[in-house]
This record gives sequence, C-alpha cells and structure tokens, in this order.
Amino acid sequence: MTSRVVKFPTDPHGWAELLPPRDAGPALTRGQPVNGRADWVVIGAGLTGLACARRLAELHPGQEIVVLEARLVGQGASGRNSGFAVAVSHFPGGYKARQGSEYRRVNRINQAGLEILRAQIAAFDISCQWREDGIHHGAADHMAMHEAGHFQRYLEEMEIAHTVLEPDALLSRLGTGHYQAGLHVHAGALVQPAALVRGLADHLPGNVRLYEQCPVLAIESGRQLTLQLTNGTVRTDNVVVATNYEAGKLGLLARRLTATTLSGSVTRILSDDERSGLGSLDQWGLLSLHGGGATVRLTADGRLCVRNTAEFYGAQFLSDCQLAQRQTAHRKAFEVRFPQLKHVPFEFAWSGVEGISRNGTNFFGRQKTGVFFAGGYNGSGLSRGTAFGTALADYASGGQSSLIEDCLASAPASWVPPRPFLDIAAALTVRARFKGVGRDR
Repeated sequence: MTSRVVKFPTDPHGWAELLPPRDAGPALTRGQPVNGRADWVVIGAGLTGLACARRLAELHPGQEIVVLEARLVGQGASGRNSGFAVAVSHFPGGYKARQGSEYRRVNRINQAGLEILRAQIAAFDISCQWREDGIHHGAADHMAMHEAGHFQRYLEEMEIAHTVLEPDALLSRLGTGHYQAGLHVHAGALVQPAALVRGLADHLPGNVRLYEQCPVLAIESGRQLTLQLTNGTVRTDNVVVATNYEAGKLGLLARRLTATTLSGSVTRILSDDERSGLGSLDQWGLLSLHGGGATVRLTADGRLCVRNTAEFYGAQFLSDCQLAQRQTAHRKAFEVRFPQLKHVPFEFAWSGVEGISRNGTNFFGRQKTGVFFAGGYNGSGLSRGTAFGTALADYASGGQSSLIEDCLASAPASWVPPRPFLDIAAALTVRARFKGVGRDR
C-alpha cells in the first residue's frame, strides 16, 4: 500500500487560538526514530490517536510507541469542534423500538469515552474548562419542534435522564427567548477542546514519544511497514491510523469516508453586566434539534460561540477571506438569539472538518496487515473517538472486551462516489441538511 501526499494544510485558527502559542517538541532526527524502527506507530495526535497511544503504552510497557502528528497538537479536528462530549446520541426521526439495541450500543461507546476522559482529566489535573452538567437541545422552528417530540420519546423509552424545557425555562437558563422547545440531557460534558487535547498530549506515558509537524506521506508494505516522512523513514510492524477524514491521503477508505467543513465564531469575553442577562447558568451548550441548525455555547470564561455553516469543501479549512464571508451567517444567528448583545463583537473565527460516512456509521478495525484504523465520528468525536482509540489499542494487541465488540458492530459504510460526482452528491446532501431549518439556523 503506497500513497504519497505532501499537503496537510492548517491555519492559526480554532480553539487553540484562544490559548498561549504551543511550541512543538523536538524534531525527528536520523535514528530517533527516522531511518530507525519503532514497535508501534500511531499516526495522528487527536483524541483517537492519543487515547490509542496511552492504552498501547499501558499494554506494552517495554515497547516504544511513536506518535506522528502532521500539525501542532490542537490544530486538527480534535481542537476545532464545538467542545461537546456527548453521552447520549441524537438519532433523528421517530423512535424505533427495533433499533433499541443499536441506540444502546452507540450510547455505551459514548459513555465509555466520557468515563475515560473524566478519569484522565482528573488524574493529570488538565485545565480545559471541563464541565459535566449535561447538554441542552433546542428547537426554534416547526421542523425542529417536531423533532423535539421524537427526541423526548426516545429519551423516555430508553430511560435516559432528562428535563423537558418550555420557552420560559430556556430563557431563564440560557438568557435567550429564541427557542420554543427544548430538552436538557443530564449526562454529557462541555470542554475547551484544544486545551483538552494539549493536556492529554503533555501527559503521555514515558514509553510514548510524540513528534509534531511530522506528516506521514506514505505507508509502504513489505516485510515490515515503512512510513515515508519528509526527512526519512520509520519502520514498524504495527501502524494505527488515527487521522479521521484524512485517512484517504494514506490510501484508506477513499470511497467510504468523506468530510464536511464547518465554521463558527466566538465573541470577546463578556462583561459582568452582559453575562448577568444571560440566564442562571454560568456556562452551557445547546445543540439544535434540526440537523442543519446552529450550535451555541456560553463558555466557562464568558464567551458566546455560534457554529452554523456546513459545506463540502474538499476536506479543507476555509481561508481567512471565506471565514469573513461566513461570519455574516454567524452574526445573524447570534443577533437573533441575543438581541441584547448586538454590540458585542466576534473576536475569533474558525473552520473545522468533520469526518462523515453516508450512512452515519463509524470505522473501527484492521484495514491491512498490521494497519488499524478508527474514525468517521459524524460530529461526535470527543467521547466516541476517545473510546474508539482506547478499544483499538486493545484490539490491535489481541485483546477482547465488550467495548471492542460494540465498536466492531458498527454497520458497513455506504459507498462514496468519486469526484466530480462526489461534489454533486455532497451539494445535494448539504442542501437536504438545511431543508426547513428556518429559525434554527
């Protein structure tokens, strides 16, 4: 298997932009392990890759695990999401009793990842604004309000702890009268995602070596697997690819996994007076019950964040010019929800890419001899990616567990057409995603 790629684009945006600059660790030099050998190589230092590397180090304390990250830690997808670590997934449409076992399987994976993150944040005292007060779901227009009924029945049938919220209750909690129906799922957490990823990377076990700004350009099969880097090679018997939507650059799942580019904006820190008009909660996160609706957060440090665009853009980040254009949509969504804060400017904007499959499934397992992959989380990568990465380390090491069984039970992915047909299909999919979004956008 060989695939050569030279582009791993990045930009300075994302949640990492709110943090102090990160200096990359020591560069790879020949023999460390360039033109050398490692027992295990993990490609990608996002949540999946870091979870996998940590678990491999625990399972193989006498072996060397090398993690290769194409960018700086926190600049990839794991540092560009909206910071929702879900415990309970939302399955759109009416509740289907025959799907109960599938609902439970997915939620078990979510909850396993949440438990792992909780334990690691506590063990390493990672400062990442972790708050485990659950997640709000809101509806502002007809289609989303109809979905609120479906979601409520699902929560009731699955005996998932939740609170139904009328408009007055939402206004009291969140400080916005925009939503006409809502539910608060008691399980789940909010986090500053880039701070979380950085903290996890800074507390890896002693037998893990992390190299940033070190893209893998190709994986070549032979008696051993040879990873081609910009300044040499690394040989190994075991490779874990944890690059999510960029797996196709290394020849994996090119016709099964694609990506959507999202964008959002973050305000400056609100004053005490501005925050006092935002309800009783000092931080919260709300997911729209319409698949194309806005994601909104009040962060622990007093910023409001709005994410409400999604498009097919060849699995790339948006340019600064494009981001400025998308901010028109962010601004409209912000002001209709918080008219009392129209004077508050945005301070940051970012774009991020989510790995998706056509049928909403995930990817887990062996791809080639010695090559393992997990990814395609369809927007739920914080908790699910952590669980998949941990389970993949056990699976690649020959282990067995109920979590591995749950991960392996993911449905096969639907075929994705090549370009230019992909562009047409993606445009139609995005259009369908926003159909009927109305006031939820």
